[in-house]
Amino acid sequence: MKPAPFTYHRARSAEDAARLLAELGDEAKLLAGGQSLIAMMNYRLARPRHLVDIGSLPASEGLTGFRHSPDGLRIGALTTHHAVETADEAQLGAGFAVLRDAMRWVGHLPIRTRGTVGGSIAHGDSTAEWCLLAVLLDARIVARGPRGTRTITAGDFFYGFFSTALEPDELITELVFPHPAPHAALTEFAERKGDFGIVVAAVDLDVENGAVRGGRVALGGVAPAPVRVPEAEEALARGGPDDVLFAACAEAAAAAIDPPGDGNGSAQYRRILTRRLVIQACEEAMSR
Repeated sequence: MKPAPFTYHRARSAEDAARLLAELGDEAKLLAGGQSLIAMMNYRLARPRHLVDIGSLPASEGLTGFRHSPDGLRIGALTTHHAVETADEAQLGAGFAVLRDAMRWVGHLPIRTRGTVGGSIAHGDSTAEWCLLAVLLDARIVARGPRGTRTITAGDFFYGFFSTALEPDELITELVFPHPAPHAALTEFAERKGDFGIVVAAVDLDVENGAVRGGRVALGGVAPAPVRVPEAEEALARGGPDDVLFAACAEAAAAAIDPPGDGNGSAQYRRILTRRLVIQACEEAMSR
């Protein structure tokens, strides 16, 4: 299929992109890697009248690569999934291996070489790995627009199905992960390798002297937006032998959600997947 007609604009800078978005209004969309937007346009699920291309902005704009600051690890919005997948510890920093390891779940290699961190966050898919990692690790999304720059916490950023706090005239410039997560892991289940996950589970364990003292649990594919699961986190805080603790955490997660039923599986099927994946993520996180 082919997209509906549109006008193409190439931004020369982040400021130029923000200006174009402000001028063109709600009918404009940003184009970075295009791995989500173009597919939706081809199926006529999205019909923007204007595309503002930011994919070739110069490196001097600071929208690519990794940067360490007192605020944490900062990843430029135009950094590709593959760049994170192949980053070493010197680039990511100690305790951020979960970001690199999670990239193996993102589509196929051609998608990872074109798709961008900021594009995935802006798209707001509840099963997207970056969206789930952002919620799990309390990331902050930095956005720039005609009113200046603002920072939005991941917990306040995702509203629902492909709906976020990003204004139509704003672009994401970077993603900030404030704290290392040395005992974190993400896993998911899809019918075929590279497909969207039916359920995605991620955990970040607090480990002290080899024992789990608590942690964070996030799920994708069980609600309109990626969600933290306080009930599962409360189960982790009770402590105990790992196998018993992880099973209790998984059971609490499955009981707390109200997942949808669709062509990919029933609500009960998603609860079964949740139990299995939460245990798997906990075991993988603990093994780090």
